[in-house]
Amino acid sequence: MEYVIIALKIIVAVSLLNVWLVQRNKKTKWRGGDADTLVEEFKVYGLPVQVCYIVGILKVSLSLLLIASIWVSGIESYAALGLAALLTGSVVMHLKIGDPLYKSFPAALFLTLCLFIYLY
Repeated sequence: MEYVIIALKIIVAVSLLNVWLVQRNKKTKWRGGDADTLVEEFKVYGLPVQVCYIVGILKVSLSLLLIASIWVSGIESYAALGLAALLTGSVVMHLKIGDPLYKSFPAALFLTLCLFIYLY
């Protein structure tokens, strides 16, 4: 089970780092509303741009913490639960603006994986 958890940590962290560092200015089918970038997506949600930057810093930091937790014990819970809280917010925002359910699928999947990591 230990190797499964390590794999899940890497999958979640690398996926979130990809979204926030590589894909942030690219249009994807997962973006909320008709947004082309992450900043536009937060505007679609009715949130100020500062919230986008705060969420981005938190998601990147917690993703790096999740990777570090492979070697450093005691930080896994903080990283997994912190990301789960932020991902819950992502799902809620998609539902709030009436996005099709498939747009919230990645956030819901990573939320589930974070909870799994936390529980095991």
